[in-house]
Amino acid sequence: MNHSSCIELNTEAYKHNLEFIKSQISKHTVFSSVVKGNAYGHGIEEFVKIALNAGVDHFSVYSSYEARRVYDVIKDENCTLLIMGDVNENDFEWVIKNEIEFFVFEQIRLQKAKNVAQKLGKKALCHVELETGMNRTGFTPEEIDNVLSFFEKNKDTLKFKALCTHFAGAESIGNYVRIEDQCRIFLNVKKHCEETGVKPEIYHTCCSAAMIRYPSMHFDMVRVGILQYGFWPSREIFIEYLKNKAIKESPLWRLINWKSYIMSIQKVKTGEYIGYGTTYLAGHDMKIAIVPIGYANGFSRTLSNTGRVLIRGERLPVVGIVNMNCLQIDVTGVENVSIGDEVVIIGDQGDLEVTVSSFGELSDQLNYELLTRLPLDIPRFIK
Repeated sequence: MNHSSCIELNTEAYKHNLEFIKSQISKHTVFSSVVKGNAYGHGIEEFVKIALNAGVDHFSVYSSYEARRVYDVIKDENCTLLIMGDVNENDFEWVIKNEIEFFVFEQIRLQKAKNVAQKLGKKALCHVELETGMNRTGFTPEEIDNVLSFFEKNKDTLKFKALCTHFAGAESIGNYVRIEDQCRIFLNVKKHCEETGVKPEIYHTCCSAAMIRYPSMHFDMVRVGILQYGFWPSREIFIEYLKNKAIKESPLWRLINWKSYIMSIQKVKTGEYIGYGTTYLAGHDMKIAIVPIGYANGFSRTLSNTGRVLIRGERLPVVGIVNMNCLQIDVTGVENVSIGDEVVIIGDQGDLEVTVSSFGELSDQLNYELLTRLPLDIPRFIK
């Protein structure tokens, strides 16, 4: 290891999760692997290779920056790439030239797509995002007739690939009424498109949570992020999935293991403080292991005096304040502990495990937030 920590990605775990996801959808429904946020912290380049080897041929990202990273991996493969958010002004020509699909959600972008496609002599592959109640991006139902008319007038430069929307919190029953309203609005516009004869090739609405909770809205494609990495969008969705199931265990396997090592070992006498400030006072003679990761590496400062790691098959506490680049672990009483010993921050060691959910709850972060904040420079390895 030439970095202070590393992330291992389990290929078999991904294949297992992919089988589960495909068991939840029709064989005619396309699975799009969402790899935004650096593949939810797993590393775009490494994760996309794993997904390709598992037979995945559709990827979704948020930005054209992410699209370029995915494209470098899949350019020689027969894959579809979709941008769901930002297309940088300087990237429109590259996107359209390479037949990358992208969301359109306002007239300025639609006009830009038409102009660039006309210049290149290629069609822009557009997914029309419908604003159904998220109030983020998308054409309103009142604008949809103008959008359909624009596609009809510009068939030579624009392809109406899809009509889509995004649900505003399908992971929580507290949003049930809001999501039901979104479904109703989407279905009404879908019906309108079909009645006017200006129809997209496909329809899609579902993220991971909606895929589990709203099977009637799967349509032609589902955009699955967090589930494929082995995590549930929320505890609520997991409980809903388990309802009426005989086996009460998660069918998902975690891909990620985050590891570091012991850099130094120090002895601390009774009555001395450990680390910055006076947050931890040694109540007895202690042995402290220094691990070379800190909040600069994604180990939140809120885990000071509360975090746990695994060393030599034991769950051990973080003592004192988490530093920018290191943290202190109480290894008092651990036999044969030594410099260079493996430290598991997320993952398993022996019979014990530090889960992402427990790590996230202790640091007051969502799974999504914790994972996507893992720095880009931590090496990711496929195993």
